[in-house]
Amino acid sequence: MEEHEKALEQNQLSQRVLKNWGLSSELLRAEIDAANMQIALGKYDEAINTLKDSKRCLEIACGNLDKKETVSPIEVAEAYCEISMLYENMNEFETAISLLKRTLAILEKRPQEQQSEGGVSARTGWLLLLKGEVPQAIPYLENAVEKLKDSFGSRHFGVGYIYNNLGAAYLELDRPQSATQIFAVAKDILDVSLGPHHADSIETCQNLSKVYSAMGSYTLAIEFQQRVIDAWEGHGPSTEELREARHALEELKTKARGTSTNRVPTKALPLPQYSLASRNSQPSIPLTQNSASSIQ
Repeated sequence: MEEHEKALEQNQLSQRVLKNWGLSSELLRAEIDAANMQIALGKYDEAINTLKDSKRCLEIACGNLDKKETVSPIEVAEAYCEISMLYENMNEFETAISLLKRTLAILEKRPQEQQSEGGVSARTGWLLLLKGEVPQAIPYLENAVEKLKDSFGSRHFGVGYIYNNLGAAYLELDRPQSATQIFAVAKDILDVSLGPHHADSIETCQNLSKVYSAMGSYTLAIEFQQRVIDAWEGHGPSTEELREARHALEELKTKARGTSTNRVPTKALPLPQYSLASRNSQPSIPLTQNSASSIQ
């Protein structure tokens, strides 16, 4: 509790500094962080007021951007994308998706913005997955794959992430054969680009085990689950992930003997951040959104 109080004090100081410098986007992020800390401290009324102030600022910003779209379209697209992420931080997914779609409407008219279009399309699809709107997510993810393959090549890690999310979408729609093929492609890409012991490479292997289990192919499911265990053992003998992987293996063996158990949801990985402001650079991947990365 004391750490939260100190963090809140530091956040309020940061807000004053940012406001003095006129850095509105960073200020809004600080306000949202402050609201989250207020919630953690049980200061719910204060948190609600903080978020209301942030949302009012965002609404005003969107209104101003609408007027500038024909004059500075790329700058407006960048701003829409940034604002959508702020709404996402407030769990306002519907508004975040709407702004990303407005961003895409601008970028689709400009072939030179193909890389940015792919990144925004990927994020739109991922947010739709989080909302449970799986059929609507698939076209955005498929478009993202094509755009980013053209920009970075078919073996880029960002493409692997999108393939993994696409596989999760196919599995949710009860298309296990398609999911298997897509997960296999994702695993090949991430194994090469990140290494087979990277947490996200292991997750794609885990997804393959789950989809084979869903198809009743328990021999293959057990084989891939054992690979998951072997990979997590490289992270140390006492990790929580290793314990969960071993438990999943025992469940698979039980299933293979004819006893049914509940299927664990397949995870969609967090997507890379594709910044419109750095279109000529390789995208980086933040792995800080795991709490929101499962398709339930």
